[in-house]
Amino acid sequence: MAFFKKFINKISNDDSGPVETAYFGTVKPDPNFNGQNDAAKLKKAIETKGVDEATIVEVIAKRSNAQRQQIKEAYQQSTGKPLADALKKALKSDFEEVVLALLMTPPEYDAFEMKRAMKATRSEDHNIDDGLAKSDAKALFEAGENRVGTVCSVLIDVLTTRSEAQLCKIFQHYGKYSKQGLAKVLESELHGDLEDCLMALVKSAWNKPAFFAEKLHLAMKGLGTNTDTLTRILVSRSEIDLLKIIQEYKRMYGKPLQEAILQETSGDYEKILLTLCGTQ
Repeated sequence: MAFFKKFINKISNDDSGPVETAYFGTVKPDPNFNGQNDAAKLKKAIETKGVDEATIVEVIAKRSNAQRQQIKEAYQQSTGKPLADALKKALKSDFEEVVLALLMTPPEYDAFEMKRAMKATRSEDHNIDDGLAKSDAKALFEAGENRVGTVCSVLIDVLTTRSEAQLCKIFQHYGKYSKQGLAKVLESELHGDLEDCLMALVKSAWNKPAFFAEKLHLAMKGLGTNTDTLTRILVSRSEIDLLKIIQEYKRMYGKPLQEAILQETSGDYEKILLTLCGTQ
């Protein structure tokens, strides 16, 4: 939490928003890709007695999502059966979950995850409305810090419907009204699940890689490991910003993400997660 407080407390003095950067995924297209060959490799791996998990990891985790879609098509053409169905029968447990997730297109995976979680109706507009940001910042201040009691509906409406770029501009303007900063206000005014939810929106908007690094850390902290969270983050961010998440994890927690994965997972599930993390 302290990491994000430092970020948010500086927002009012920072006129810049999130910076669009180059590709920071860990999974890249195979330059020597051949969909038919990969489909044949997978068919052989699936039909091998005991299943050849190493080959499945090598093929699935080292191809881009677009290439995986071509592999699925080639497998369907050569066998007459969906690749996902074949893998589902051959694999099990968390390893199966990762492989099947990687076979989905990003929209399909998002839809799959939405069945297990509610998604806010957030704007996807990348343009920033400075006037709206000023009025939203004032509305947040008036709804919370500047009154006795908190109008939670205002906080929820603004934080769940504005785009992430718009939220960053709102945070900057909020600093002109408040000496505490929005993070401290949310902590003092709210509690329980609502506080956790709104703080997640604030963190994600300002520094998404750090937000996911924290989620990964919490998923592996203490007794037991939340494999659903590990799978969801590594799969969904592997072609977006997993490299940045890995960098943030090491900076925030003092050790490589891969080391934590080695400590908390095992077997083929561990291997495919480490493969997604790349060679860093």
